[in-house]
Amino acid sequence: MTLYPVGYFAFPTLEETAVQPEDLSTNRRRHLLKAVAASATLLVTGCAVSTGARPRAVVVGGGWGGLGAVRGLLAGGGVDVTLIEPNEAFMSCPLSAHYIAGHQPASDFQRSYARIDQLGARRVRERVTEIDRVKREVVTATQRLPYDFLVLSLGVDYMEEGIQGYAAARAQLPVGFRAFEQLAVRQQVDEFLVKGGNFVISAPKPPYRCPPAPYERAFLIAEQMKQRGTKGKIILIDANPNPMPPPIAQPILNGMKSLYASQIEYLPDTAITGVDMGKRQLATSSGDVPFAHANLVLPMRAPALIRQAGLGERWAAVKLPSFQSQVDDSIYVVGDSQGTPLPKSGHVAFGSGQQVAESILERVAGKLPAPASGAVDLPLGICWANVTHKEAININVSASVVPGQAPKLKFTVDPQHNERSGAGAVSWGNGMWKAMLG
Repeated sequence: MTLYPVGYFAFPTLEETAVQPEDLSTNRRRHLLKAVAASATLLVTGCAVSTGARPRAVVVGGGWGGLGAVRGLLAGGGVDVTLIEPNEAFMSCPLSAHYIAGHQPASDFQRSYARIDQLGARRVRERVTEIDRVKREVVTATQRLPYDFLVLSLGVDYMEEGIQGYAAARAQLPVGFRAFEQLAVRQQVDEFLVKGGNFVISAPKPPYRCPPAPYERAFLIAEQMKQRGTKGKIILIDANPNPMPPPIAQPILNGMKSLYASQIEYLPDTAITGVDMGKRQLATSSGDVPFAHANLVLPMRAPALIRQAGLGERWAAVKLPSFQSQVDDSIYVVGDSQGTPLPKSGHVAFGSGQQVAESILERVAGKLPAPASGAVDLPLGICWANVTHKEAININVSASVVPGQAPKLKFTVDPQHNERSGAGAVSWGNGMWKAMLG
């Protein structure tokens, strides 16, 4: 098996990246089914499934990855499914920059879990405090839930210790990269658009959730500045030498230069080391930066539950293509908390959740396909970076892996923002939310 070190991302160079987007919608199911079949080749027989009862699958996390797993398990049948999710409703992080920047209401990105209840899943609205791998139980504040298969889709946590003074300023500097945190960022943006001044947005070094997101936020807020006549500027402080991931750098820079040269000041290759809320000042590797408002996107890691359960350090260590934990074959980790070079995006999370559901159903049925003899397709990544409210850059990522080797990624990126991709982003979002909760 291959261990993926922290920070390992197999991004191609700009020269290796195709510039015309493919229509991957017709290939999505084909890729997924191939990956599912191959993932089963790494399954281990002898899983302790309940004797005389239906197997129990517990899914922790009701985001994109968790919902992909839940919907797949419910569609297959024959498994008791429990979803543990503390929030009463779902809010999409993908596309929510339109809400943060004031272009759309929050309700456009929220959905009820009612469909999951109707399909027969048990939904537990609590937080998981512990995973007991010996007893195969998930522990909450009020109960212990036994499992035969455990799917973790935990999202991300913030590495606050990376910026001196941030922990004390947390309430005033919301990150907004987790569901329902967007409201606090929106409040900052609304105040900035009225009062003006310097609004700092930062981008950390990868890996982090949705690498294009800091640039997209800057663009959509800058668009509002132009429309409202806000006096001030957005200072985009990037810890990387160019926008991330590298294949999107040129179209992002083109959008910045052609549309927002007067609104956005871009500071690449600049690390933020400290924050002083009293002085409203950031310490950076390029000197001090004053600000009126700031949206600091912090470095990220998997939530503490991964470390408590011994499943990894910064990220969960998994095997590809199965997404099984490297230390426990009854546990799968999907979404952004898993530590592979795959993009940390909603589409990849949903696809890997569906793939894991298929793998679990294969195990329950006792089916063990022949080992893969070559490269196996992994879940596709489809992503959008809006440059204006109506125009976007389409980013498609296809990936494959030879079991035991590092995955190979291929990016296909729009050379320039356009209205076709802007409309495509809306259509994609509506389709994905329907697949999860419709």
